[in-house]
Amino acid sequence: EKEANYFRNLIKRTWPEDIKRKIKPDSLLILIPAFTVSQLTQAFRIGLLIYLPFLAIDLLISNILLAMGMMMVSPMTISLPFKLLIFLLAGGWDLTLAQLVQSFS
Repeated sequence: EKEANYFRNLIKRTWPEDIKRKIKPDSLLILIPAFTVSQLTQAFRIGLLIYLPFLAIDLLISNILLAMGMMMVSPMTISLPFKLLIFLLAGGWDLTLAQLVQSFS
């Protein structure tokens, strides 16, 4: 709704008067960009919430490998299985899909 209002106001400010009168408040010219922007915003939020714990895992694995003197071992080789395991154990797919479904309401 917030995005739709933004695009309605944008149309009022930028489009010529004759076209503004023809556009209805529930026109697809307003609803499609509003929906796209809202879904992109939701996707960035979900991506950030997934990325931050994975960044912490990367830092932890890197520090552990350096402390053990294993500087030649790639941290990604070790951390990827841990990331997948934690994502699955935390119910990552369920939480991600639930967040996506809730974004439609």
